[in-house]
Amino acid sequence: MTTMAATRRMGRQSWRIFSMQARRCSVAHDHTSSSDPKLTNFGYREVPENEKSKLVGNVFTNVARSYDLMNDLMSMGLHRLWKDRLVSKLHPFPGMQHLDVAGGTGDVAFRVLHAIHKAEHRAVGKLGGKSEAKNETRVHVCDINPNMLEVGKQRAHKLGLENVEDLVWMEGDAEALSLEDNSMDGYTIAFGIRNVTHIDRALKEAHRVLRRGGRFLCLELSHVSIPGFQQVYDAYSFAVIPAMGELVSGDRASYQYLVESIRKFPSQEKFAAMIADAGFQEVQYENLVGGVVAIHSGLKL
Repeated sequence: MTTMAATRRMGRQSWRIFSMQARRCSVAHDHTSSSDPKLTNFGYREVPENEKSKLVGNVFTNVARSYDLMNDLMSMGLHRLWKDRLVSKLHPFPGMQHLDVAGGTGDVAFRVLHAIHKAEHRAVGKLGGKSEAKNETRVHVCDINPNMLEVGKQRAHKLGLENVEDLVWMEGDAEALSLEDNSMDGYTIAFGIRNVTHIDRALKEAHRVLRRGGRFLCLELSHVSIPGFQQVYDAYSFAVIPAMGELVSGDRASYQYLVESIRKFPSQEKFAAMIADAGFQEVQYENLVGGVVAIHSGLKL
């Protein structure tokens, strides 16, 4: 009996010691978890969230000068048609306040401005006088990377748009826009949203700055929906695009990231759900080239 009692006492002591050690481990684990930075995707790599913006910034600093040329080469010129399609869905109008995010080179903004000016000329022709709305029109080009904005300004100069009041250049973060609530009629982002750290925050900012009736449009490389085409697209993406980037811009790594970032981007359906979660209604998407790219849209009602 004495031996059994001693055994039970030793068992209880061992259990208390084990429990105390387990609690210490749990506390230590919780402390480590709370202090560790959150991770996010940078291509196929996982990096701390607070580092992604800098890494993406380095990518676009490296490729800024060859960005438009590489877009032509990678898409065989099709990106021009995709952007035309994006702007056609926007329905620009005279007096419009529009925001193009991640649009540093001006490719989309110039199209929007051109469409607005065409609408103004039609209005003037019908009215037989001067349009009052022209002075109110503003197309804001927002990009977090100053090198991309500089390329856009140089392109504007070549197009004779450097002194156009309708065009406003602004350095800014898609996740924290320096614009007032309900101040924009339209919001576009082309090939940019997959590079932001928190896509949900960028979508909420888009919703915040848009007025009621304002339209959100996103053109992004997406997920191929045609059976059998995925293998061909993957082979082209991983074998050709990084090699092309190295040849044209001397930077293979940035284009390797581009290819990987496409694969990490949400599917068309999931991204549409994220847009709806941000508060947009009538959310829909259109696949182009079998899902190589998709245009997502939504309205703030």
